Amino acid sequence: MGKYFGTDGFRGKANVELTAEKAFKVGRYLGWYYGQNHEDHRARIIIGKDTRRSSYMLEDALCSGLTSSGADAYLLHVTTTPSVSYCCRMDGFDCGIMISASHNPYYDNGIKIMRANGQKIEPEIEEKVEAYIDGEVGELPYAVEDAIGRTIDYSAGRNRYIGYLMTIPTRAFNGWKVGLDCANGASSVIAKSVFEALGAKTFVIHNQPDGVNINDHCGSTHIEALQQFVVDNGLDVGFAFDGDADRCLAVDEKGKVVNGDQIMYLCGKYLHEIGNLDHDMIVTTVMSNLGFYKTCDSIGLKYQQTAVGDKYVAENMMANGYVLGGEQSGHIIFGKYATTGDGVLTSLMVMQTMLEKKMPLSMMADEMQIYPQVLKNIVVYDKAQTQANEKVKAAVQAAVDGLGDSGRILVRESGTEPKIRVMVEAGTEEECEKWVDSVIDVIREEGLAAK
Repeated sequence: MGKYFGTDGFRGKANVELTAEKAFKVGRYLGWYYGQNHEDHRARIIIGKDTRRSSYMLEDALCSGLTSSGADAYLLHVTTTPSVSYCCRMDGFDCGIMISASHNPYYDNGIKIMRANGQKIEPEIEEKVEAYIDGEVGELPYAVEDAIGRTIDYSAGRNRYIGYLMTIPTRAFNGWKVGLDCANGASSVIAKSVFEALGAKTFVIHNQPDGVNINDHCGSTHIEALQQFVVDNGLDVGFAFDGDADRCLAVDEKGKVVNGDQIMYLCGKYLHEIGNLDHDMIVTTVMSNLGFYKTCDSIGLKYQQTAVGDKYVAENMMANGYVLGGEQSGHIIFGKYATTGDGVLTSLMVMQTMLEKKMPLSMMADEMQIYPQVLKNIVVYDKAQTQANEKVKAAVQAAVDGLGDSGRILVRESGTEPKIRVMVEAGTEEECEKWVDSVIDVIREEGLAAK
């Protein structure tokens, strides 16, 4: 990870870590960098944003940077991250930019950069952008006269993406009652239209964004509201998205959460049964539950692990020709249709699986035993220093020894926040809690915790 760019772009508190000036410089460098690839025409860069109040400010700053470097900026306006990815690879853009802090609170924001194929940008380019932000490279030339770029409305691209989603299911959703929690975010302008066009009786909550209510006790990170909503309204299924709709979690007809591991399993099993799971392989991160792997073993599904971050999953899939992968948190990549996690697409694939197998979601999800897993986050002053602390390392090793072959511990740095994440899987939740707390207690005792 770089100074500004983590596993999911440049993220921080708006006008604190992520300022309008830095966004301008990001635009300046990208406009210049991609302009070097064209002798006959200017660079074309597409921008989307979520519903945060600061997204408009950052969009203006990015556009000023891009156009002053001679690039044309195409605006999708409020839209989802996967729609930017779709337009990148389908409409010949040099790169795409999504303004979003995903599942973070409204006062945070982020800049996600995508290459022409819709995947997240190469680390080498992120390093060059960081060097420019910090003044480590010379000043870039400004475009003048007719070389100055333009800002162009491209809302048609979002509409085309919506149309594309509607073509993916092979069956209509007539007669199905579906709940959607849009997290007051980007899916508010997309998800309902897709499900209604496919015939579902659609019930939507948290689709009235006001700039500050994104992810506020709603969406995939606060799924309790959708659980209650599904039960109270007698719905067949519910789907919860995050702020930029690149992740999705489900709720079955009984109000029980179905997480990303379960979604990968049930969709992977179905694709395997119809011969569409290439190499019988599912790509996961190290955070997937032990129960996922044991259940896959029992039916002959293969799997590989990557570091945490859907970009690592996508890179593995692209390099090896795999068609399904993702994260427990709900970033699921269906490689036949997309090159990045897509929450609305994931919900459609779950619906397709339910329809084809003629089974309720609860029955399919219950095939996978979930091992108790406890994950706790602790805010620290310095992530690397915390990981390197000898007493912290000793506490982690003690947990490894204590768990033996019956569980595991994973301690890692957040790629987007100043946090250390401590996760333990074991036979009981009490044992998980014991070992997680044993590490967190040492972090606090060593004075490494920020609060």
